[in-house]
Amino acid sequence: MQWYEFLTQPQVEQVHEASMWILANVGIDLRYAPALEVMKKGGARIDGERVFLPAGLVEEQIRKAPAEFTLHARDSDFDVVIGGQHMVFTPGYGATFVADLDHGRREGTLNDFENFVKLTDASPYQDICSGMFIEPSDVPHEIRHVQMIYTAMKNSAKPIMGSAMGVQGAMDSIMMASIVFGSQGQLSQKPRMISILCSLTPLVYDERMLGAIMEYARAGQPQLISSLAIAGATSPATLAGTLAVQNAEVLAGIVLAQLIREGTPVVMAGASTNADMHTGALSTGSPEMALNTAATAQMARFYGLPVRGGGAVCDAKYPDAQAAYESMMSLLTARFSGVNFVLHSAGILDSYNCMSYEKFIIDDEMCGMVKRMQKGYDVNPDTLGLDLIREVGPGGHFLDKDHTFDHFRTEFYQPQLSSREDFFSWQASGSRQSVARANKKYKEILETHEAQPLPADVDEDLLKFIEKLT
Repeated sequence: MQWYEFLTQPQVEQVHEASMWILANVGIDLRYAPALEVMKKGGARIDGERVFLPAGLVEEQIRKAPAEFTLHARDSDFDVVIGGQHMVFTPGYGATFVADLDHGRREGTLNDFENFVKLTDASPYQDICSGMFIEPSDVPHEIRHVQMIYTAMKNSAKPIMGSAMGVQGAMDSIMMASIVFGSQGQLSQKPRMISILCSLTPLVYDERMLGAIMEYARAGQPQLISSLAIAGATSPATLAGTLAVQNAEVLAGIVLAQLIREGTPVVMAGASTNADMHTGALSTGSPEMALNTAATAQMARFYGLPVRGGGAVCDAKYPDAQAAYESMMSLLTARFSGVNFVLHSAGILDSYNCMSYEKFIIDDEMCGMVKRMQKGYDVNPDTLGLDLIREVGPGGHFLDKDHTFDHFRTEFYQPQLSSREDFFSWQASGSRQSVARANKKYKEILETHEAQPLPADVDEDLLKFIEKLT
């Protein structure tokens, strides 16, 4: 299909040249000695923690990353391809708080995390289990990452995300994946997890993110190399300048991954947006963020890389109309810009700060609509139905025709949440609005859904591994 592109090819090349200039002349701080050593051996100039990358080095390493790759699930029916024409959805990530109609907004717990894993596993539209739907405040920080990974592995057969908590978090994630799927050598042949490793804008990577990038690269596990530059705060107020900063940061992270292991699967992940200049707050529901999503997709195609962007992101504090229109703007922009990996595709509120049970269900419905639009439709003699149109003729109807029964189930999106009955039927059934219906729906899913169980011996080995860390 044709992608939405607003940058011209000369403008894309201008952004590329600007990013190369930044990396070569301004440089980027890498606050981790092993990463500095790798970059130095690779041909970068080092001055303290500042790394200067020549354009030739960057372009050479970027070419080594694959244009697409497969992320393998515990159940192979849920394997996903990332790159090309493919698009995958992964729900919200990194929220501190959780909310629902019954208990309001509160700190998240491990039980909340488990519930969102189950909702993801039950969804026909969410493809990958988020690594951190919420921060479970009732679990000690030291073992929080392994408890979340275990919970995801146990309650979902879909691909999972690894921890971004530095070297130790990455190593623990890789070890747990090895317990479930085999040796680390087998993991590198069939990647089982993907992680998100982020720059510290402007133009810095900290020790935690660099350590994780290097460990996952050694293990051959895919990574979302991400930047969230905030126009007017951590990057220029102009979106072109912000894109150049974001691009430079992501490229530097990809270079490091390729220097560690040539061919490491990476995703160019841009989440940049603007600051609201009235409040100074990050704005994720802005049209500027949607524009950056589209521009990031163009830059990724320029480099031949998979791309992450968009999501059902919003600044709304409640799953209301604002949450809906901001989220759908972002989801549709991702779809029509050719984004491959959509993070925060369900449940996220309040500029990444809160996961909502009801919004998860509402967003999941929107994801189903977007995937239906992605599918498009066939044009051929059967679908054109000219003989049928002649048979019915002017003034007739198609309701009782075999052609209708043969096609409507696959041609029409079947909503799981939306109300399509007439007003009086809706009124008679309780006049429930979408948030109330979503509240009922998520509870039904949690009561009835059963995940594919882990083999008993694997479950036991995972628990023993976690016990050693406590």
